[in-house]
Amino acid sequence: MHIVILITAANKNEARRIAAALVERKLVACVNMIDRVSSLFWWKGKIDKAVEVLMAVKSTRVKLPRIITLVKSMHSYAVPEIIALPVVGGSSDYLDWIDESIR
Repeated sequence: MHIVILITAANKNEARRIAAALVERKLVACVNMIDRVSSLFWWKGKIDKAVEVLMAVKSTRVKLPRIITLVKSMHSYAVPEIIALPVVGGSSDYLDWIDESIR
């Protein structure tokens, strides 16, 4: 099953390091990085906010455990956002490309 994983990072450098490691290890086919995402969230019992980089990561469900382990090992946050969403459809050419890229 194809998935899109949402990961936030503290800044562009952290996002680039994590993205490069994921792609180089063929755990993911592609990482889109969206800079300056405003986040509002609960942290340690109070509302907090941050400006972050949102990564939209394309891969497969079978790779997810290794993706989570790698991201956690490289991330500056105590509890990084790593959320996987199923891909319910899409261009077969693109989905085939994901499979090819992470083989």
